[in-house]
Amino acid sequence: MSDTLPSSEPGALLPADKVKQFPTTPGVYLMKDDQGRVLYVGKAKNLRNRTAHYFTKAAAEDPRTADLVRLIADVDFVPAPSEVDAILMEARLVKDIQPRFNVELKDDKSFPYLQIRIREDFPRVEFTRTPRRRGVRLYGPFTSAKSLRHAMQVLQRLFKFRTCTLDINADDPRWRWFRPCLLHSINQCTAPCNFRVSKEDYRRQIRALRMVLEGKKDRLLREMEKEMLEASQKLEFERAARLRDDITALKELGQRGDVQRDVQPEVFPIDPKKGLVGLRKVLGLEKTPRTIEGVDIAHLGGSETVASLVQFLDGLPFKPGYRRFRIKSVAGIDDFASIREVVSRRFRRLQQEEQTFPDVLLIDGGKGQLNAALDAFRLLAIEPPCLISLAKREEEIYRPGAAEPLRLSRHAAALRLLQYVRDEAHRFAQHYHHILRRKKLQDDGD
Repeated sequence: MSDTLPSSEPGALLPADKVKQFPTTPGVYLMKDDQGRVLYVGKAKNLRNRTAHYFTKAAAEDPRTADLVRLIADVDFVPAPSEVDAILMEARLVKDIQPRFNVELKDDKSFPYLQIRIREDFPRVEFTRTPRRRGVRLYGPFTSAKSLRHAMQVLQRLFKFRTCTLDINADDPRWRWFRPCLLHSINQCTAPCNFRVSKEDYRRQIRALRMVLEGKKDRLLREMEKEMLEASQKLEFERAARLRDDITALKELGQRGDVQRDVQPEVFPIDPKKGLVGLRKVLGLEKTPRTIEGVDIAHLGGSETVASLVQFLDGLPFKPGYRRFRIKSVAGIDDFASIREVVSRRFRRLQQEEQTFPDVLLIDGGKGQLNAALDAFRLLAIEPPCLISLAKREEEIYRPGAAEPLRLSRHAAALRLLQYVRDEAHRFAQHYHHILRRKKLQDDGD
């Protein structure tokens, strides 16, 4: 996948004029040179105001932006539902595109999570950038590590949970002789390490914590605000200031992404070899597959339809094999017809050029999408490769001729690999289709 995107069409507005038409809502903006290459990706709470700054005299003279400003030939944006979404989208795009002028966010550093190890006798609460997949309840990713750490301190004062690394076994009587740490002495932990709280009472603490983390904190905030006001009226200004900061920290707990939607691939690594071997087994293949292609459909403003195709080699993304398609033969929104067109165009070309078919073709969707892809192969009179679809809601795998879908464990390496392919196809379509709107899409051709 190249970082080159179509540059402005002849007669298009100059960047300085174009940004005046940008919305005043959150999003991500992309500065591009005259070759359409992305020079810089940035986030904005107000897209119009933020991007307009680049075309001022101050930006042209500022050493931090002068080199970039001289090269800007076009600018575009991707809208985001919120400022938090913009922050997460910016990080994802910078990692994918690696723009020349983005110094930060290019590395593998990820956004942190709050993790509760719910399967432990006395669940511990952790700040982590390397979350577990099993036995935990995750919240995040959070866009500010500092704010998350502060919020956890506030929550610990309120709910007195443990943050230590001890493996406490409720059935081991030796813990009764363990000496609690300082946090118990200052009343910030109920000391399960010394059995000073029962297993049931401690779990009630964790349930209360989870209610706050899952949005039910209005009553708590009202009580804290009342306490802050009373402290202020009593001239206890230091206490009032601490409560004010604590209230702010709790409110910022809502400034986070969604564990499922805002996946950070570098946080949840997949064992490609194990996934491929698993696919061979569950799909009944003669040999372990090497190449997987995934197809996803996206709609531009509800009118124009595009498709993405991603290619994985030995279980890892092979970005030179990525393709985009502009749907030509379908009027309106019709995912089934769009899939038929994309599959037809892709495999007609592979056949004409005598190229090797992928070992597995994955379609995003359910039985209907799978049948649409099958129709394309029938019309071409081509024997399809291993063809499957993956339905997102229940993560069911549909296969031609099978009455029931495959249902794998959520932790199965084979399913995780298919999810990676599906999600990458979706990301490739969604993160770029906004950038390419109102422009001619570069497709794979017939």
